[in-house]
Amino acid sequence: MSIVIAGDRSGTGKTTVTLALLAALKKRNRTVQSFKVGPDYIDPMFHAAVTGRPCYNLDPVLTSKDYVRANYAKQAAKAECAVVEGVMGLFDGATGIDDTASTAQVARLLDLPVMLVVDCGRMARSLAALVHGYKTFDSRVKIVGVVLNRVGSDRHLELLSEALSAIDMPIFGVFRREKDIQLPSRHLGLIPTEEISEFSQIAARLADLGERCFDWVRLERFLTTEDIRPVEESGVEGKKVRIAISRDEAFSFYYPDNLETLQAQGAELVYWSPIRDQSLPTADGLYFGGGFPEVFAASLSENKPMLSAVRRAIAKGTPTYAECGGLMYLSELLTDFAGQAWPMVGTIPQFVRMEKKLTLGYRQATAIKSGPLLKKGASVIGHEFHKSCVVSDVVGATCTQPAYETQRYWGETHPQTEGYITPTLHASYVHLNWSHRPDIARRFVQQCAGNCV
Repeated sequence: MSIVIAGDRSGTGKTTVTLALLAALKKRNRTVQSFKVGPDYIDPMFHAAVTGRPCYNLDPVLTSKDYVRANYAKQAAKAECAVVEGVMGLFDGATGIDDTASTAQVARLLDLPVMLVVDCGRMARSLAALVHGYKTFDSRVKIVGVVLNRVGSDRHLELLSEALSAIDMPIFGVFRREKDIQLPSRHLGLIPTEEISEFSQIAARLADLGERCFDWVRLERFLTTEDIRPVEESGVEGKKVRIAISRDEAFSFYYPDNLETLQAQGAELVYWSPIRDQSLPTADGLYFGGGFPEVFAASLSENKPMLSAVRRAIAKGTPTYAECGGLMYLSELLTDFAGQAWPMVGTIPQFVRMEKKLTLGYRQATAIKSGPLLKKGASVIGHEFHKSCVVSDVVGATCTQPAYETQRYWGETHPQTEGYITPTLHASYVHLNWSHRPDIARRFVQQCAGNCV
């Protein structure tokens, strides 16, 4: 068994609580496997930086219910204990009708107990009403204890404890108002760990926080993975194709199981930096993930040898897949938040501009034409999360065309076209988790090997 750390709402402090637990377990020399509910890339980076292991997303919309169960069992069986961080509030999901895509749904799918983190900064006895409501709202979700966050004083804690004793709810942790642990953020959430030079010191403080703030006697029995059966793994034998993965501060949004699925289909992954490297590694295919090219636009634009190398590789037909930040990098110009326009690779005939509006949500996407990732008519479910938009196309360009017809996963009847595609290039704002669809990884690997069918 493991435990799900949920919040009563967004911003309640569940990420800090989760990191404190992970860091304390690591300090105790426990191998801990973490998971994150939903499509988020950034929180899993913090998990991985603390535990030293990849964090895996549990998203039944981007993947499937069966895959969520299978991947949880596969990964948790490799560690001594497992921790799942939720998304938003416990019951917040894609609709107001049911718990689809919520922490509650994943807790039910995995039959895991829930530890509810509550921001107690402005309440006392009302805490009992709030927790009682969460506990009884859906009897299928097992809330076994709470963590009190932002507790103001000993007297405040006394009042909160008295309130919870009346509804027989255990307290698994007490976090006071901590001023010395601040995780910096910007327009898409927390700043990735690779950009935080003092993160090792933050991790040490989180470990100390976890040691003194949790009730370890109560919590310990929910952390073992002894009851989880290992899952046998298999891969494709034979000659490897080399896929070059752009990975640095500008490009860091990758689901680890996406990369593992490529490897299972016979790919050797090589990593390189569009910011620092002067030439591409020898490779049969290119994969550009998302990230923050807008933050590092100057450095990317000033690396002229790399821009030219990427442009030449794609022009000669190297199979290429680019998501969100990758699409922005392959475009003609990227205008940052300050209004400065930076030349990019220029393979895709479009201009991209940063704006205040956040585009966010699951998408149903259908391939308009065949490309290196999908055949014409193939449908996938993806996720968009960006503050940039395409503002104009280069006049007269004919080398690309929209990759997808997309619509919201719920409640939209007016499809839109999105992305760009050629027989060897697929670029889109839509993030995919293809770990449950080995056929997608297989097609891309075959295209890279020159024998796509």
